[in-house]
Amino acid sequence: MTSWDDVPPELREEIEAAGLDPDQVWDKLVEAFEEDLPGEPRVDPTSESTIPGDERAEAVFGAREDGVVAGLAVAAVAFFMAGADATITDRLPDGTRVASGDVVMRVTGRTQRMLVAERTALNLASHLSGIATATARWVDALEGSPTRVLDTRKTLPGLRALQKYAVRCGGGVNHRSSLQDMAMVKDNHVVAAGGVLPALEAIRGRHPGLPVEVEVTTLDQLEELLALPEPPERVLLDNMDDATMAEAVRRTAGRVPLEASGGITLERAARIGATGVDFVSVGALTHSVKVFDLGMDLLS
Repeated sequence: MTSWDDVPPELREEIEAAGLDPDQVWDKLVEAFEEDLPGEPRVDPTSESTIPGDERAEAVFGAREDGVVAGLAVAAVAFFMAGADATITDRLPDGTRVASGDVVMRVTGRTQRMLVAERTALNLASHLSGIATATARWVDALEGSPTRVLDTRKTLPGLRALQKYAVRCGGGVNHRSSLQDMAMVKDNHVVAAGGVLPALEAIRGRHPGLPVEVEVTTLDQLEELLALPEPPERVLLDNMDDATMAEAVRRTAGRVPLEASGGITLERAARIGATGVDFVSVGALTHSVKVFDLGMDLLS
């Protein structure tokens, strides 16, 4: 494998500016290549047998449906890592809305090594573009309302940072990235602690200054929290219907940000936005997303 020294510095800078750790991105790409090339020598028998080692070609990455692209910078790194001696042109910025047939990136380099990198580049870019596209649909559906769409921690192990980056590319907002970013009191914590208030007090006693979000399922539970001298920093409205959610917004009157969760579908987005809640969290953005259809084609 190569190193970051073999990659144009602007690519590393772009990845870092996007809020990603370049070394973690590199490690993920290494893992992906080791799945495809698990032993020495690290060659693809098919490409090595059919394509002269010094042959060079140009390949086009194209969108095969409408959506939002993400992960193209990461995909570009894959070609340098594979030793393709690549030149990348016409790469669209992550977060760009595209139509079917649009060229999103061109790669010129050693044909053998480009084909080694092809599947890794496409897997990551297609997955991240699928997340960005799904997120953008929610952003569009909530347009005109105060509600912002959030992701969750329902991510693939090891890919959370990239998946949450893709949510940002689609116009969404990241919820906590780890258990340590914010305490979240849910039903199991309430049972274990003996109630909502004991759980909240225990967290604030042991971790002062840490933001706390508390899940409620009824308006009475919400009122209990709102009556506290120091309510939690956010309240999660779990599995409430639209009318109850709207009443929760009225009673809260802006004192605490409200997040809707549970039973959330895109078809319901406009109604949720109309209630006035601050956030809606959608686990499906990352755990059930359909990959975006990208393809790489060599030009003859």
